[in-house]
This record gives sequence, structure tokens and C-alpha cells, in this order.
Amino acid sequence: DGFAEQMRAVSLRQVPTAILSRQTAGICGQALVLNLPGNPAAIAECLAAVFPAIPYCLELLDGPSLETHPAVVQAYRPPHATRPAPPSGTPRTP
Repeated sequence: DGFAEQMRAVSLRQVPTAILSRQTAGICGQALVLNLPGNPAAIAECLAAVFPAIPYCLELLDGPSLETHPAVVQAYRPPHATRPAPPSGTPRTP
């Protein structure tokens, strides 16, 4: 599970007991579900680590397209992505 591995790796840099965490991710229907830590600072660290992949992941689930502000987070979409991102400020209809 790539999301969980990444979240644990980031958490381990801060606290050795992060290896005991139950951080995981999965898909329920067409929803991406992330199990995040309970500490607000750890939540921010984990989301910062995985959020670049979330917009494309949602598109793979036929979900909405998320646009990100590059100064905050740079979303990653592979060159072969089937649904290119709309121009900034343009809503996408499913």
C-alpha cells in the first residue's frame, strides 16, 4: 500500500513509534479512504507527503478533478494521464 508506506516513512522521521501506527489507505466504492494519525502535526505531515498523488488517484476512480495551488502542493499527473487537468479555475464535469 503506497500511501501507507509513505505516511509511515514520513512519521518515522519524527517519532520511532510510528512503525506501530495503523496508517493505511484503500478504496471503498469510488472513494479513496485514508486512515491518518491522531496528532494534528502528524496529520499535516502525512497529508503533505501523499497529497501530490491524490488528485490523479481520484481521477482514476472517475472522481472529480482537483486543482492545486503550486505554491502549496504540486499535484502529480503522469504524462500518460487519460484526463488532462482543466485550465485553472475551470470546473470539471464528470
